[in-house]
Amino acid sequence: MVAANALEKKKTKKRAIPESLVYEYLDGKLIYRKGYKEVLNKKKKLEEIIGTSGLQSVILSYLMEMLFLKIDKKQYWVLSNEIGTHIAHRENPASDIGIFEKSVLTPNKVTTKYVDVPAKVFIEVDIRAALEDLSETGYISLKTNKLLDFGAEKIIWILSETQQVIVAEKGAKNWLWMNWSESIELVEGIEVNIGAYLQAEGIDPKAITE
Repeated sequence: MVAANALEKKKTKKRAIPESLVYEYLDGKLIYRKGYKEVLNKKKKLEEIIGTSGLQSVILSYLMEMLFLKIDKKQYWVLSNEIGTHIAHRENPASDIGIFEKSVLTPNKVTTKYVDVPAKVFIEVDIRAALEDLSETGYISLKTNKLLDFGAEKIIWILSETQQVIVAEKGAKNWLWMNWSESIELVEGIEVNIGAYLQAEGIDPKAITE
């Protein structure tokens, strides 16, 4: 089994991997989309791994709705759809939602290239990267610290499989780990409760993820 896995990995490395299967650059390395090997082996189509799941989409829609309803649009941009952030050479992490201060992301910095300034808050819903050399915890830690060091004030991870939320804030000694049925502040004065929202909509995450 070990030899077979090593052979498969060697074969995968030899193939030219299309740019469409790249999720992000992190720590100077290419990070591919979860499921990219199935696409290379023709077991899945590209469209099957690029899109978000129904549950992820509902959570993202809820977060965006709450932000658009309550945020000060004169002060903030709310951007989504795998925002690429250019930190440095070969450092382009992707994020689900970014809340940017307009005083930082000024009109002249809105271009056809990746954003090169930090969001005040980055939000991630699940991990959609193929983790081959990192554990999930290692990936979350690496990416979070990269974004905080770049100047972000808060990183929020929402993990549907464990129904947990991780909140990392700049300068904080410890990160907060909580159940997603607790209220979470996205940005000043805007709180969400994912568990309560899903329950009100009649969605049982356990039935989906099991």
